[in-house]
Amino acid sequence: MLFFTIGLLYFLFTLFIEYLLWLKPFYRTVLFWLFVLVELALLVKYIFLPIFKLTGIKKGISEFEASKIIGKYFPEVSDKLLNMLQLKEFNENSELIEASIEQKSLELQPIPFVRAVDFNKNRKYLKYTVIPLLVWCVVYITGNINVFNDSFKRVIQHSTQFEQPAPFTFVILNKSLKVIEGESFFLEVEAVGMSIPEDV
Repeated sequence: MLFFTIGLLYFLFTLFIEYLLWLKPFYRTVLFWLFVLVELALLVKYIFLPIFKLTGIKKGISEFEASKIIGKYFPEVSDKLLNMLQLKEFNENSELIEASIEQKSLELQPIPFVRAVDFNKNRKYLKYTVIPLLVWCVVYITGNINVFNDSFKRVIQHSTQFEQPAPFTFVILNKSLKVIEGESFFLEVEAVGMSIPEDV
């Protein structure tokens, strides 16, 4: 959830920066590669590292630390697992130690580890997941989705030079553009946009 939320928020932030500033190709390239690096870092931190620890590729916590955590979640285990691991550390092969380890093993019946995962704790991150989706929906509903589409196109084609469009457009108001050859024609136009040009 954190990878999805932070990654999507950073994606929207990147598009918003490009939309506001209309960066030159060099700065757009920097923005693009910065975005790629941030997304890769998030992927490694929130997806790959936990998978590596689960599969044993990357060393996680020690057996003793794990036994303390397990004992915290399962009171019926308490210190039995830790004691068993400590007994196992002894190099002496005494029958008393082996009998003690066997007794502790019998006391540790199969434990449902599903009980240790509290999904309610993860619900607090759901509200953050909604933020980027809400931003996207608001932009889409207001009809400004081209803000993201155009910015996305420019960021992906980061080495291409794009000309910023004029802050206004001309709308022709005439109902008909037909005219008899040689006669005068009166063309009515209206300038629409953020700013109005002084001369047409």
